[in-house]
Amino acid sequence: MHVTQRRNGGLGLALVSAFAFGGSGVAAKPLIESGLDPLHVVWMRVAGAALILLPIALRHRELPRRRPGLILGFGLLGITGCQALYFVAISRIPVGVAILVEFLGPALLLGWVRFVQRRPVSRSAALGVVLAIAGMAAVVEIWSGLAFDPLGLLLAFGAACCQVAYFVLADDGAESADAPEPIAVIAYGLLVGTAVLSVVARPWNIDWAIVWQQSALGERDVPAVLLVAWIVLVSTVVAYLAGVLAVRRLTPQIAGVVATLEAIVGTVLAWVLLDEHLGAAQVVGGALVLAGAFTAQTASRAKPAATPDPLPEPDLADA
Repeated sequence: MHVTQRRNGGLGLALVSAFAFGGSGVAAKPLIESGLDPLHVVWMRVAGAALILLPIALRHRELPRRRPGLILGFGLLGITGCQALYFVAISRIPVGVAILVEFLGPALLLGWVRFVQRRPVSRSAALGVVLAIAGMAAVVEIWSGLAFDPLGLLLAFGAACCQVAYFVLADDGAESADAPEPIAVIAYGLLVGTAVLSVVARPWNIDWAIVWQQSALGERDVPAVLLVAWIVLVSTVVAYLAGVLAVRRLTPQIAGVVATLEAIVGTVLAWVLLDEHLGAAQVVGGALVLAGAFTAQTASRAKPAATPDPLPEPDLADA
């Protein structure tokens, strides 16, 4: 009963995280189109969330000393890399396309399991990867020489790679007796992200006047400050807290399956609110990407051949 309740709670948290993350691009794009630099929007998102979770970081002062690799990896890849690459990507390509490219992440996670952790995977899992890649070829309309900005697509793919790090690091050490508090990991990851982005984005150059004006959300004008608040509170604080807690109650693979709903939420919201319509090829390709991600994540791993001494798993936190 306890295991079932834990799993159901994890699924609920994963759903909340997927819906919260899914709205980030739709809220960020009007800010970018109003004149804010994409990296400035990312800085406001990460720094605002870091400020909110600062009391948690202060309560766990020993964590950076105990797990410096985990904190740095989560901050640089799971937070800064994912968000910065994705936000810059949506400044060049539609939100729906960017988020679908990002969701090659589950297929890439399978590659991590197979080639880095050296665990065998089943044929059905490999089929999921093939479906995801075929779907992505349709999303970008590769037969026409790429229908979207190549740099934007490359940035979205980089976000997909960082998404793999997010799921792997979120689960790191979860089964150990001294497993770090996931909320503390997020809090310090956000502080690391703020420090890095402060150097890269140079927030002292932000045009704060734009934040207090109206931004066009499709055919509507909304206060830009409300979009910033949504990105900070919902799409970052709530999304990361729910997401990491979900991984701890499930597994990176199962949480990754539920997280594919983020792509659906983001694409539908962009279609409805930003009038970013996808063509038939993108819709079919997106369905294949999500089907491939689902298949790759839910497929049972193949049983390894009998060996006298199984290979040890690497310590990702100290990698």
